[in-house]
Amino acid sequence: MNISKIADTAYGIIEDKKGRDIEVIDISEVSTLADYFIICSGTSTTHIKTLADELEKKMGEAGWNMIHKEGYESARWILLDFGEVVIHIFHEEDRGFYNLERLWSDGKFRTPDDNI
Repeated sequence: MNISKIADTAYGIIEDKKGRDIEVIDISEVSTLADYFIICSGTSTTHIKTLADELEKKMGEAGWNMIHKEGYESARWILLDFGEVVIHIFHEEDRGFYNLERLWSDGKFRTPDDNI
């Protein structure tokens, strides 16, 4: 399984559905939780649920099944666990409060140009 391919696919899905401020953090050297965290924002609970639904559907179609999902009902922070890649979808108002980018700042921040 190519972990970077999973992260790259997820990034593209988020981008296609207009997810905002997408960050990809390689945490493989600082944690055993996952290899990548992908963090993004949505503009409303409807947008956040749409992002989550599309990720679950398209990632499944690509052969990467979700292991766990949290926060879907409130849609303020939805976590989608694909094993080696964990996706955090925040409402714009809540993202700064939790500030996962700061908490995981020891990881390597990636861009699409890095070929995740």
